[in-house]
Amino acid sequence: MHILVINPNSNQAVTDGMAEALRPLNIKDVCTIECVTLAQGPFGIESQADVDAVALPLRDLVTQRVDADAYVIACYSDPGLHICREATDKPVFGIQECGVLTALSQGDRFGVIAISNTSIKRHLRYLRQMGVTERLANERAANLSVEESATGSGTFDRLCEVGTELRDNDGAETIILGCAGMATHRARLTDHLGIPVIDPVQAATAMAVGAVLLRS
Repeated sequence: MHILVINPNSNQAVTDGMAEALRPLNIKDVCTIECVTLAQGPFGIESQADVDAVALPLRDLVTQRVDADAYVIACYSDPGLHICREATDKPVFGIQECGVLTALSQGDRFGVIAISNTSIKRHLRYLRQMGVTERLANERAANLSVEESATGSGTFDRLCEVGTELRDNDGAETIILGCAGMATHRARLTDHLGIPVIDPVQAATAMAVGAVLLRS
């Protein structure tokens, strides 16, 4: 079984962090998870223009990589998700959709740590499309760049601050990391906050593994 996890931005540090977070799902003789970087993507996907720009390159990569059994679009805005699903008969997963579904399975109300304030509007639009806004406690911004989320020295402390506000002020029972670059902080943040913290890349990849296993 081969799962292809695609980072739509061109920041290799984000891809490397995802690969490290997904190591527990690499099951010997059962599952290989390959994390790749979309070379044509911007260094960070931080606007609707960035989201729209990577849709066709993502579709092209999916159609080229016919060796994969399932695909994960590893950007929290789920760019190109539907166009990629049209391009293949294999399952394609978006990390925002999967992250939300996972959070809903572990608590009544969920919170989201967004990368920036400008991300929140498009995330909320997506949640309205999913019909889950009544379960949203709040979405708060860490106000970091994608680069800072992956490699910044103060990133963990900032995620702790925002996560505490979501838990204590907004009543969130689960928290979703709203950027693939935050993946390496999930375990420590869970320990710090004492509530489930969802890395949506892990959530989507776990769903992809399950979907392929159940197809066989």
